[in-house]
Amino acid sequence: MKKVYLDNASTTPLHPEVILEMTKILTEDYGNPSSTHSLGRNAKSILELSRKSIAKQINATAAEIIFTSCGTEANNWIMRSAVKDLKVTRIITSKIEHHAVLHTAIALQNEYAIHVDYVKIKPNGEVDLTHLVELLSEEKKTLVSLMHVNNETGTILDLERVSRICQEHNALFHSDTVQSIGKTKIDLQHTPIDFIVASAHKFHGPKGVGFAFVRKNTGLQPLFFGGEQEKGQRPGTEAIHQIAGMAKALELSCQNLESESQYIASLKDYAIERLKTDLPGFKINGENTLYNLLNVVLPFDESKIAMLLFHLDMKGIAVSRGSACQSGSIRPSHVLAEMLSDDDLKKPSIRISFSHFNTKEDVDLLMEGLKSI
Repeated sequence: MKKVYLDNASTTPLHPEVILEMTKILTEDYGNPSSTHSLGRNAKSILELSRKSIAKQINATAAEIIFTSCGTEANNWIMRSAVKDLKVTRIITSKIEHHAVLHTAIALQNEYAIHVDYVKIKPNGEVDLTHLVELLSEEKKTLVSLMHVNNETGTILDLERVSRICQEHNALFHSDTVQSIGKTKIDLQHTPIDFIVASAHKFHGPKGVGFAFVRKNTGLQPLFFGGEQEKGQRPGTEAIHQIAGMAKALELSCQNLESESQYIASLKDYAIERLKTDLPGFKINGENTLYNLLNVVLPFDESKIAMLLFHLDMKGIAVSRGSACQSGSIRPSHVLAEMLSDDDLKKPSIRISFSHFNTKEDVDLLMEGLKSI
């Protein structure tokens, strides 16, 4: 039975060149980058070359890249330091953010008695930027935290426009770009955003490593202590093999972006055409969505929800109902709850997410699996 992996928004398979890069470092370049001997110096060189490579792909400076374990850690660090050290008294976010942002905002509200405002979401899943401007008209030290590409629907935020709005209102802007880094062009010299975050495993790199872009002179302070690594901002011995693997994965993703995005978009279009033929009555959740992600309401009775993913999994097909971070939850998606009618919310929705490793045959097998339900 062929395995069909269509859950790339949760994680992606490692690129073969990334595996080679990491294997070489694990076997040959195992020194601690803080050590002064030759093995340590070589590891330090790999670390800084990786930092420069990542900075180049997003048009930042190497000094603005801080390595972390993942996007969740980076989100927590940025938001917490903004309140604790930058004296932010209000966070503006939305109710369709990843829980790494939503739960952190709630925790900060409880710990520091800051105010949290939620910008309205349109029925098509887009952030209401008119409402954002209204919220920003109230003068407070504010951090705006809005994700670039929604991890469940793929809806795209106009990053440049929001950056300009925040700049005009003297607000700091933080964006969770975990779903967009490596899949879109981001130019941080052109876009005046203060903070972004990334996780390597979303663009065919290893799990357990990510990075934060922190614009220089913003004044963030470390979340924890114990060493001078990462300019004192993130202590702990750097995982050189993972960082180099991430740099290689991002380089490959950006290098092949045009061709791979066109191919993946064609798979998404093909899936939509198959749905029109095989499952008329389906609905796409969200508009203006990224080329790799398709979230649909299926024309099935709500009684099918519990067994839907299990049925597909038994056929070797991997998709998801939403964020992998809340898998196993029987509650409806907090993202879709902000967008859908009560009737549509009761029906099963699935998230289909593609990569360049997928084929039309994968889509055909998914459709046969869905039809059999």
